[in-house]
Amino acid sequence: MELEEVAKALKELGHPTRLFIFKHLVKAGEQGLPVGELQKQLAIPASTLSHHIAALVSVGLVKQNRESRTLLCVSQYEVLEEIIAFFREECCVNSTCT
Repeated sequence: MELEEVAKALKELGHPTRLFIFKHLVKAGEQGLPVGELQKQLAIPASTLSHHIAALVSVGLVKQNRESRTLLCVSQYEVLEEIIAFFREECCVNSTCT
């Protein structure tokens, strides 16, 4: 993952509401959570929630799947792993400790 991509993802996670959403989606696992459930937990208008989810989708952290009449949000663990790997790649390369 390139510096610009990581910066954009971290920028979107830098908002408390988006971080709350992403954290709850990570906790939900691969089945994700319905948008309605997120809205109940956050107690925010649907349009505001949609705006925040769209921001997370735009950087690849969240994917949306429709199952019948339910819109599910699912965290994209691969992207999260790539962000973590970005930091680990050069961990301690400038360290003089052995």
